[in-house]
Amino acid sequence: MASKQWHKEMAVYQIWTRSFCDGNGDGIGDLWGVLSKLDYIRSLGVDAIWFSPIYPSPNADFGYDISDYMDINPEYGDLGVFRQVLDGAHERGMRVFMDLVVNHTSDEHKWFIESRKSKDNPYHDYYIWRPGKTVRGKRRPPNNWTSMFEGGAWEYDEGLDEYYLHVFAKKQPDLNMDNPKVREEVKRIMQFWLDMGVDGFREDVITFISKTEGLPDSHPWLPAANGYKYYSNGPRVHQYLMEFKRDVLDCYDCFTVGESPLTTADIALQYVTEGPDQVLDEMIAFSHMEADCFMIDMVQLPFNLVKMKRAFSDWQYKLAGRGWNALYIENHDHPRIISRYGNEAYRNESGKMLAAMYMLQRGTPFIYQGQEIGMLNLRLPDVNMYEDVMTHNAVRIASKIMPKKKVLEMVQRSCRDSARSPMQWSDGENDERITPFGKFLRRTRMDELPQFAQILTGKMSLVGPRPERECFYGKFETYIHGFSERLKVKPGLTGLAQVSGGYDLRPEEKVVYDIEYIKKRSLWLDLKCILLTVRIIFSHNGAR
Repeated sequence: MASKQWHKEMAVYQIWTRSFCDGNGDGIGDLWGVLSKLDYIRSLGVDAIWFSPIYPSPNADFGYDISDYMDINPEYGDLGVFRQVLDGAHERGMRVFMDLVVNHTSDEHKWFIESRKSKDNPYHDYYIWRPGKTVRGKRRPPNNWTSMFEGGAWEYDEGLDEYYLHVFAKKQPDLNMDNPKVREEVKRIMQFWLDMGVDGFREDVITFISKTEGLPDSHPWLPAANGYKYYSNGPRVHQYLMEFKRDVLDCYDCFTVGESPLTTADIALQYVTEGPDQVLDEMIAFSHMEADCFMIDMVQLPFNLVKMKRAFSDWQYKLAGRGWNALYIENHDHPRIISRYGNEAYRNESGKMLAAMYMLQRGTPFIYQGQEIGMLNLRLPDVNMYEDVMTHNAVRIASKIMPKKKVLEMVQRSCRDSARSPMQWSDGENDERITPFGKFLRRTRMDELPQFAQILTGKMSLVGPRPERECFYGKFETYIHGFSERLKVKPGLTGLAQVSGGYDLRPEEKVVYDIEYIKKRSLWLDLKCILLTVRIIFSHNGAR
């Protein structure tokens, strides 16, 4: 724990490594990119960096499904480059916090792979396995709980004839924290990173780690998270957190902040009240993020300023003199705040107003990457282009009662992918890396002249989908629906995407136009694209 309470004098910058900065040119953010931006981060005036999970992961929930707690995802680097980042941050006077995700693992973690081999496997009790019920001759799950992300909270394993619990995605089985061996594993993970020099942890959904004995049925009234009262702030959560504190955390001068969905300020005081029973330095609350929704961002309501003010006030007054607040309005789990609580037409004004509103309160401010430049929501033209597993579940439910247009609007407004889109390191026209001559080439499109050689050799057409750099193909084929369809025709010097949006379109949006071109391909459409391209060249419209 932070023995000298230095956490009360710091500001924290959260990094979603995958989209922060690409340091090796493979199209994925990584630790080399973070290393190159340490001076920038320090220039913001922050005192610490919090890394969202950078461990090996199948990325079913983009890192929150961990397959190895004591290594680095190879896409981001390795332990060697992480040590460089850690040392570089410390040299600049910044602390480093890791995301500790111990309510669940990936189903590809070695513990879970072993646990499903047999009921008498030593790792079987690392997870919450239960036999099913038979109702009117049909197999049913152990209880009626629903998950946060993907339908029912239980997944059947035919080989074992048992179900495992997953409060979140199917590929995120819940750990059985009642097993002392699991708690020893958590302590070992903590010690590994603290011994390396890490300064603390943001503890993911830490208030979910203790489930009510017997796992009783809940009142089935919610389409998601039904049963939460039996795993949120459970009966032994304080006991387990005190054990982690006593056996590990008190041996280091470190910081802990717990994520606490569905937790009130009164409940939070049981965790953060300063004194011998304190188990966390701070708690991340959600109530102020419910000013325009019911419980979760996707269940949208009109914005209610009074509701937001009451939420902030409740935590400020109740924790005053007793505990310390964690302050945020943006992170990886919510859409961009200007698009949500502000006004995009007044991006500058909205961003400054919202920043002043929460940073001037009592507590530790957390700033999410891109928040400092007022990044806005990602708006893709098709719900299938969004990757977030929570969004997929919301779309499945909403599509039963809402028209497609309204479902898309809901996703564009509330999807977590908006917070996870690439950090915008340049503003195009004003990018200091572009020379005056370079600007001239881009403005006149003269930089495209070398492509004519490819047309003359038959490798390209005048009109068709624009080719992407080879290093991006593997990535785009993985997450952009229909990307491989572009390969059915020759790439073109210009195309429907270029005359419909050009540089302002994201890869996901360009694919939609490319597929439309392939389906409607004709001499007339090619001629139309050529004429529009000529107009763009002479008008300089869209050129950068």
